[in-house]
Amino acid sequence: MTVINQPQPRSPWARTAGTFAAGTLAATLIFSGAAAAAAATVVETITVGNNPYAVAIAPDGKHAYITQQNTSSVSVIDTITNTTTATVSVGSYPTGIAITPNGHHAYVTNRENNSVSVIDTAANSVMSTVAVGNLPTGVAVSPDGQRVYVTNESDGSLSVIDITSNTVSATVTVGDEPTGVAITPNGKYAYVTNRDSGTVSVIDTATDIVSATIPVGNSPFGVAITPNGKYAYVTNRDSGTVSVIDTATKTVTSTITVGNAPFGIAISPNGQRIYVANASGSVSVIDTADNTVTSTITVSNAPFGIAITPNGQHSYVTNLTSNTVTVLELENTDPACIPEAGSSGSTSTGSLGSLNTGSLQSDSLRSAGSNSSCLSGSGSGSAGSSSWLGIGN
Repeated sequence: MTVINQPQPRSPWARTAGTFAAGTLAATLIFSGAAAAAAATVVETITVGNNPYAVAIAPDGKHAYITQQNTSSVSVIDTITNTTTATVSVGSYPTGIAITPNGHHAYVTNRENNSVSVIDTAANSVMSTVAVGNLPTGVAVSPDGQRVYVTNESDGSLSVIDITSNTVSATVTVGDEPTGVAITPNGKYAYVTNRDSGTVSVIDTATDIVSATIPVGNSPFGVAITPNGKYAYVTNRDSGTVSVIDTATKTVTSTITVGNAPFGIAISPNGQRIYVANASGSVSVIDTADNTVTSTITVSNAPFGIAITPNGQHSYVTNLTSNTVTVLELENTDPACIPEAGSSGSTSTGSLGSLNTGSLQSDSLRSAGSNSSCLSGSGSGSAGSSSWLGIGN
């Protein structure tokens, strides 16, 4: 593949940079509506490198991986001590990050190199570099761990990487400025947000062909899919909303108003809560039973990426302009649906991920068993997939 370098905005954040960066925000909890119990509380703030962007959490929950755009590196945080234990040099301006279901490798998009760095998580070193399209941004791993999907913002395309060979096996044309990507739990479809088109492309992963294009809000960014595969949640940056897509009908069934400039999105392992990082300085918590915002947590300056630990107890939020990561303690709404920490279930990867992506669901659904509260409802299920910003649940 020929790599073409050309002047481009360094980051999707460039258009709104500085708007939400005035002053450091106190860590307070704001309740809305009739919410009686805290959906999340701030328990720690970790200082990291320069411009922390996306976050993904390892399947065993022991480490969080943070892309640092201005230092061309990935910070590795021990989630027990909440300290940085390693720093891995990658390509220029790393943005998205996703972890394979077995936890052995992390895939990092490098916007200014038009490449993806493959990190060996045991050695914390780059073992391979894959050339992709122009301005690679979002990344997600298929639930079976066989393929990696990368959005190329400048090309309007999606690169499909074969994990066995770490080579691009297909390139799919999508909408304008594709950003986030998430894979359905059964691995059959990839959902891609097209920021300049205001749409979501649905790709059939068996044929690598776009099977549907869905209009959403203005500047769609992150995307996460519920564990039962029935709904996709999309953050619309310029609308301040989240679109809820019925994956059966490929239509928007609900639109939820959240904070200003929503970017990252993640789903709790029990599927009952959606967490949205608003660049205005907060995290919105959505109850998937009725798709309403139940609380808003103030974090720090320009929260961007968000991911949830496999046991559902904590969320890690990257704060782009304060160079920190906020750790939230989450409400445990239904323990029966949550897998044990350190279980073989893999963390959602991706996304802007995803934030985070859809690799936790298989083992988590097994742990949920026949519990109907885990497996029914619009947002139910024991795990979910998120965009490259959440880039990992």
